[in-house]
Formats: sequence, C-alpha cells, structure tokens
Amino acid sequence: MGEQQRTVALIGPGRAGTTIALGLMDQGWTVVGVGGRAPDAPSTATAAACLASRPALVSEVARGAALVLVATPDRAIEQVLLTAEPAIEPGALVVHLAGSRGLDVFAPLLERRTGVRVGALHPLQSFPSATIGLERLPGAWAAVAGDAAVAEIARSLGLRPFELADADRGRYHAAAVIASNHLVALLGQVERLAATCSVPFEAFAPLAIASVQNAFTLGPAEALTGPVARGDLATVEQHLRDLDPAERDAYRALAREAARLTGRRDTGLDRLLGDLRQQSGPSAE
Repeated sequence: MGEQQRTVALIGPGRAGTTIALGLMDQGWTVVGVGGRAPDAPSTATAAACLASRPALVSEVARGAALVLVATPDRAIEQVLLTAEPAIEPGALVVHLAGSRGLDVFAPLLERRTGVRVGALHPLQSFPSATIGLERLPGAWAAVAGDAAVAEIARSLGLRPFELADADRGRYHAAAVIASNHLVALLGQVERLAATCSVPFEAFAPLAIASVQNAFTLGPAEALTGPVARGDLATVEQHLRDLDPAERDAYRALAREAARLTGRRDTGLDRLLGDLRQQSGPSAE
C-alpha cells in the first residue's frame, strides 16, 4: 500500500486489535476511527485515545480507511461486517484477526459489495495488554489468508506469516488454544499442588521454562522425561494415591499423552491411566 493509503479503521477495541493498530501506527499508519459497542463506551474511548483517533459508530468507522481491522469476538464478525459495509471504501482491504474463522466469514459482505478485498491475520501470540503485546509482535508467527497485502502487513509488523486454509482452521485454532490456554490451566494445577506442600509456585518456573524450550529445541518426544518416559509405573501409581481426587483427572489425561509420546504400549500403565468415568480412583484398578 502506498503512503497515501496508510489509513486504518479498527472495529473491536480490545487488546489484540489495539495492539495491531499500535503496530501499524509505528509503521506510519493513521487510525481514522475506532468502533465498539458504542462511541461513548469506556473501552472504545480508551482505545481511541491510545490510538490518537476518534470513537465512531461501527456503521461509520470505515469511512476514509484503506484498511479495516475487525477484532471482535468470532461469532460477531459477520454481523459487524454488514453493519460496517455502507462506509467501507471501494477497494478497501478488510481483515479479521480471528483464529477460528477463515475467509468464509466474508461471504455475506461480498454478496453486497464488489471490489472489496478481504483477508485474515491471526497472530500466534498472547496480548495481556496492548503495550506488552506490541513488544511481543516481532518474531511471532501469524496465520494469514486472502489478499496478498495481508502477508505484507504481517511482515511489516515483524510477524512471520504462514498461509492457512479455511479447512485447517479448526485444528489450527485448537492447537493454539492448547499451546496457550491449556498450558496456563496446567500451570494452575501446579500452583494448587505447590500450595498444598508449602512450595512457592515460582520455584517451578525454571523447570517449566526449560521443559518448553527443550520441547521446541529437541521435539516433544525427545524432550520428555519423568516416570512415564521411564516406564516407572510404581511412581505414577503413588502420585495418583497422593493426589486429591479432584486433581487426578488432569494428571491421568496428561500422563496418557506422555505415554503416547513414548511410542510404547504398557498394559499396566494403560489400566492405571484408564478413564476416570469408569473408575473411582487408584484403589479401584
């Protein structure tokens, strides 16, 4: 896009959209408007101030924008696009940031409009705040689809784009959820168990960080250590005895995944890690 076209409208004033818009501002883009639930909603006003822009109605926010970023909840994208459609400029590029949705989400918009370009850009990164998110953009990967300009925009932000087909979106997004949300939930279990034995949660940080680094350096199978990798059935059984029953389900589930990584079959371990819906605890096996 030429310098005269570096205008962007943001629909959805959350952390992800604000982070991407801030990154574009660093590249010389101007944010012409921010649309949210309402122009006077606190989230809309805050994002607009952060982006040196103005809050606007969704139905008007795209006016004058060469790029329209849609950063709303996934289920709301189609309706938001139809609301914004009257103000979308001819030839504008409309991009959503959702991980679970592909180009099919633009079908209702494209039925009404011709000449509008569309794409998807999903950064594989966590944005606890827009400021921290901006620091995390360079070097992160991003799933892209649609118009070729989407990959160019991703690269300008320091992202590493890769093409993702609509048919692969569900499995891709599930992997992203596991890598982020499920990993955090697992560390929540570590925190709970650490508290029961008066060990600081922070004590596990070097181990957890090194394990993740090993998995990406060596590959998960080679990085795996511990009792399941050793075939140490007695230790796994002792863990299940010592754990509160409410903690056993997660332990069993992840131990089964560890066993899958080993590539071995152990009928004793299989029985021990059997479905909790069929068993009341270790003593039932």
